[in-house]
Amino acid sequence: MVAKSLYEKIWDNHVVREEEGLPSLLYIDFHLVNEVTSPQAFEGLRMKKRYVRKPDLTLATMDHAIPTRNRSAPFQDKLAKEQVEALAENCKQFGIELFDLESEFQGIVHVIAPELGLTQPGQTIVCGDSHTSTHGAFGALAFGIGTSEVEHVLATQTLKQYKSKTLEINVSGSLPAGTTAKDLILTIIGKFGHDFATGHVIEYRGEAIRSLSMEERMTVCNMSIEMGGRAGLIQPDQKTFDYLKGKKYAPVDGEWEQALTEWKELYTDSDAVFDLSIEVDASEVVP
Repeated sequence: MVAKSLYEKIWDNHVVREEEGLPSLLYIDFHLVNEVTSPQAFEGLRMKKRYVRKPDLTLATMDHAIPTRNRSAPFQDKLAKEQVEALAENCKQFGIELFDLESEFQGIVHVIAPELGLTQPGQTIVCGDSHTSTHGAFGALAFGIGTSEVEHVLATQTLKQYKSKTLEINVSGSLPAGTTAKDLILTIIGKFGHDFATGHVIEYRGEAIRSLSMEERMTVCNMSIEMGGRAGLIQPDQKTFDYLKGKKYAPVDGEWEQALTEWKELYTDSDAVFDLSIEVDASEVVP
C-alpha cells in the first residue's frame, strides 16, 4: 500500500473524476456562503435556469459587510445593505439556511461553523473567502474560492481543482511564555517568506502544534494563505474530538462513535513523503 499524507487521503476520498492534463472534479461536503462573494453566483444560476444542487450542504451567514455595532440602525453603506438584502432573497429563493442578523448563530463564517460542530475532520469545505483554510485546524481540507467557483459549487456540489504539492512544517519544542499562535505563524512567514508555500497544501506537525488549543490551531491554519498556501491542515486528535463532542450539529450516539472511528484514520502515514519539508524551532518565537 502506498503511504499517503493526510491531504492525499482526504483528496482521494473526494475525487469524482480525474483526467490527465485537466483539473480534477472534487466533491464538496460543505459550502459556506457570505453576502460579498455570492450575489453574482446566484445571478448566474438564474440566468442559466439552474438550481442549488445540495441546499442541505450549504449554509449562509452575513459577516463581511455588516455593522459592528447597533445593528438596529439603518446601514450607512448602500452597497453593504444591497449585499445583505440580496443574500436574504437568494437564500429564500434557493432554499438555503441563513443565519441573518437576527439569528443567535450569526457570526464570522470561519468561527461559527467550528463552534456549531458543522466543521468536522475529513471534510472538504469551501467558502468565498480566502481564510477558509481556518477549518483545516480540524483536519478538514478547506479552500477559499472565487465567485465563479461559488456558482460551480452551488450548481454541482463539486469543485474543479488541480492537485496541490504537499508541504510539511514541523514545529518542534514549546512556545516561550508570552507568545501566541499568531506569533508562531508570523515567525514562520517572516522566516520563509510570504509566497514560499505557493502551490502547496500545508500540514502543520510537531510537538508545538499538538500542544495548541483548537482556537490556536485555527489561527495557524487561517494564516496559511498569507504564505501562499492553498490550504492548511492539522491532524485531528483527542483535542479535536473533545472540542466537537456535544456541539449542536456534531454527530450523536451511534453516529458519533462511527464518526470517531473514521476520524481516527485521518493521519499522515509514518513513511509518507512530502514534496517540501520545513523545520521550525518553537523556542525561537518571540512576541
